[in-house]
Amino acid sequence: MSAIVRRFPCLKDNWGVLIHDSATGATACVDAPDGDVVVAAAREAGWTISQALVTHHHADHVQGLPAVKAAFPSVKILGPAKEAGKIGGLDATLREGDAVRVGALEGRVIETPGHTAGHIVFHFAGAGVAFVGDTLFTMGCGRVLETPLPVMWDSLTKLAALPAETIVHHGHDYDLANARFSRSVLPDDAAVTARAAEIEATKAKGGVMPPTTIGEELRANPFLRAADPAVASALGMASTAPSAVFVELRERKNRA
Repeated sequence: MSAIVRRFPCLKDNWGVLIHDSATGATACVDAPDGDVVVAAAREAGWTISQALVTHHHADHVQGLPAVKAAFPSVKILGPAKEAGKIGGLDATLREGDAVRVGALEGRVIETPGHTAGHIVFHFAGAGVAFVGDTLFTMGCGRVLETPLPVMWDSLTKLAALPAETIVHHGHDYDLANARFSRSVLPDDAAVTARAAEIEATKAKGGVMPPTTIGEELRANPFLRAADPAVASALGMASTAPSAVFVELRERKNRA
């Protein structure tokens, strides 16, 4: 079993992603920010998209689906059951724990409400990769738009429990803004400082950061570290529940 993942920029700051099973030739796109770009990436690789895996209903993640369908008419579109009415055209709906197959590659659905009420993540344990949409970012998390803020903390704890080596593909390149915010709230944290410096140096050279990992985010992402007493203390919230610490972080980021 061999998974190949290709990531490419779309729109202003979105990432498009393809996952390909080299054993069977099956290929899926994860979301479709720009259908023409997704199709071009697949054709450049010599792949035929057989499935589109949708994380949530926002336009910058689904607006390219018609173009993907036009280029690959047999493509099956799978997405969150709780957002089926907002997405439309789904061939299958998905809930917590459902299996998803791309050829011989098997993934599982994790429901991660917060950014949207029905947001889902695709975790391919055998391939060691998770496609997290707009739930988790490098040194950040998605803006919470459709649920109470603590719901997002519960979703992030699900992702934090994945193996540390899991490669994380998220939906946007917000790395630099997230790095600056993280350093502003944890200026004395060595892991945060080092990670932020790495991102800033990469961006200063015109580069992009590679996909992150769960382990890296557990070390240097304040939003995943809301249960860390050091983070709570830095915010003046010692002995406060992690969910409340997370809410404070998210509200500060909203104002940043």
